[in-house]
Amino acid sequence: MEWYNRTEHLLGSSAIEILKKSSVAICGLGGVGSYVTEALCRVGIGKFYLIDNDIYDKTNLNRQLHATTDTIGMTKVQVVKERILKINPGAIVETYEIFLNKDNIPVVFEQIINQGLDFIVDAIDNITAKVELAIFAEDQQLKIISSMGTANKLDPTKFKIADIYETGVCPLAKVMRKLLKEKAVKHLMVVYSIELPIKSEKLGSVSYVPSTAGLYISYHVTSELLKNIYKKGE
Repeated sequence: MEWYNRTEHLLGSSAIEILKKSSVAICGLGGVGSYVTEALCRVGIGKFYLIDNDIYDKTNLNRQLHATTDTIGMTKVQVVKERILKINPGAIVETYEIFLNKDNIPVVFEQIINQGLDFIVDAIDNITAKVELAIFAEDQQLKIISSMGTANKLDPTKFKIADIYETGVCPLAKVMRKLLKEKAVKHLMVVYSIELPIKSEKLGSVSYVPSTAGLYISYHVTSELLKNIYKKGE
């Protein structure tokens, strides 16, 4: 019996083989990205590129899956890599302990693309980096989904998946729409919330909101990777 048998019962053997051969780059391993990684690992993705330059601190304990009192002070990419391999020892995990920007995105992703890349997940909390990654992905015709704002929100049932130009309510999505339009980016799939943010002097968060966004993203990535099978009705 294999560890992925329950998934195979639901998705089928053809889907499992596709997922094993699929590679996903996850940019940002915080409240959203940590749950994306966990879910995609458990669904059977075979190769991961983990990109984050941060280390764990106490403020991460309330919402980030891999943040524990034992991991404080450790680099996120290494902690998450170890977690993936404890779940699926057969997975391949490449780590990039860097902060993505306009200059290094082409360099980093050239290396990644040469190894094989099927999907990019943007769970970065820096707007400039998010925009540059979206521009690069569209230029290179790479599949990508981007997480919009999850801070100062309480209702996890308000998340939706849509093109950035079809979003509303979310303040981050509004800024992204403007910047992407200026850069002539035509499309970007995003996860966003239609809940009005709670007004606060400082950004706050609660565990079940960013985690839900991460699971929505995981669903989208998996569905896109398997859409040819679903279309055939296999």
